[in-house]
Amino acid sequence: MGVLRTIAIIILVMYALRILGRLFAPVMIRYVAKKAERSFSEQFKQQGQYQEESRTKEGETTIDKMPNTKSSKDVGEYIDFEEVD
Repeated sequence: MGVLRTIAIIILVMYALRILGRLFAPVMIRYVAKKAERSFSEQFKQQGQYQEESRTKEGETTIDKMPNTKSSKDVGEYIDFEEVD
């Protein structure tokens, strides 16, 4: 009798979780979507502020990367081959 009672409790709990999941899933999805939207909008605003600070006047030139001044003259051993007929 105890085994049947345990199985019945497990089945009732599973159905209760399924019903509660159907009720609360849309609320949870809306919450996660709003939180992601806030995060994306904050990142977008920060990107916009960065671009406003880094804007240059028309005709002004900026260099973002320094040129590599280290020249590589040692490219290895060079062997001159001759064709033999």
